[in-house]
Amino acid sequence: MLTYVAVAIGGAVGACLRYATNELALNVFGKAFPFGTLVVNILGSFVLGLLYALLSNGVLAVSPWRALVTIGLIGAFTTFSTFSLDTVLLLQQGDWLKAIANVLLNVLLCLTLAWLGLKLGSMK
Repeated sequence: MLTYVAVAIGGAVGACLRYATNELALNVFGKAFPFGTLVVNILGSFVLGLLYALLSNGVLAVSPWRALVTIGLIGAFTTFSTFSLDTVLLLQQGDWLKAIANVLLNVLLCLTLAWLGLKLGSMK
């Protein structure tokens, strides 16, 4: 039962952080491109890679923190489904260049930041 509570708490915090990050990105960059989703996916990929490494190396206790942070917080914070919808909407609007940029930026930056998080978390 403790794990479910941890996931719920992490999810609530992650969802609030996602909303705040998206709002901040809209205020800074505007609505011309889905920067909020991109920023959330980049940060989420980095933090998940970093936390995975820290948990795997025993720097952080596995339970209940793993469920709280990785499943709850990061799971609610990242927005792959929103990324998918943003891309489809850009395609439907005929904005192929932005749609392709959105896919490439999200995939390349998220993979790179997940790798970087793993590397940083594994440093001794």
